[in-house]
Amino acid sequence: MNKILGLLVVFLSMVTAAFSQSAKTMNRKESNQKILVAYFSATGNTARAAQKIVNITGGELYAITPAQPYNDEDLNWHNEKSRSSVEMNNPKARPSLGGKPLDISAYDVVFIGYPIWWDLAPRIINTFIESQEWKEKAIIPFATSGSSSISNSATKLKHTYSNLNWKEGKLLNRADEKTIQSWIEKLGY
Repeated sequence: MNKILGLLVVFLSMVTAAFSQSAKTMNRKESNQKILVAYFSATGNTARAAQKIVNITGGELYAITPAQPYNDEDLNWHNEKSRSSVEMNNPKARPSLGGKPLDISAYDVVFIGYPIWWDLAPRIINTFIESQEWKEKAIIPFATSGSSSISNSATKLKHTYSNLNWKEGKLLNRADEKTIQSWIEKLGY
């Protein structure tokens, strides 16, 4: 009797594990496309949104990191001499990248996430875009912001890099996975 109960417990455990994996797979669109979710996050908000996209798409996560990390003083937008203010006031500013090098050649779709600074993407996003070869890549911007929409920042990126294959971006402030999944499905990914 104990043997039968033991086998039943093992069987139920296997069925539960299989169902759990199946449910995770159903949340992700089956695709042969390789997806990268690259993001810059100064305070953690954009990182959380990026992780949700990875959970839904099964893509790979990559943190866009500056060679010199931003501290609280650097991010003080009330101070015109703060590092972020100086960078954002100079359209040619390109902060150096740090972190592990990345080659996007293996990816078909790249989500690029950022916090909105001065109604734009931070200049390190320009550095990242200019450091890669984007031929035949679909690029999907996403952002977080305290008060701005993604419209101006996405429009500016599309204008600056008009030869790239941009898709519709989305502001993901406190967006739950269901909202993000609907957006991704609408995009066809």
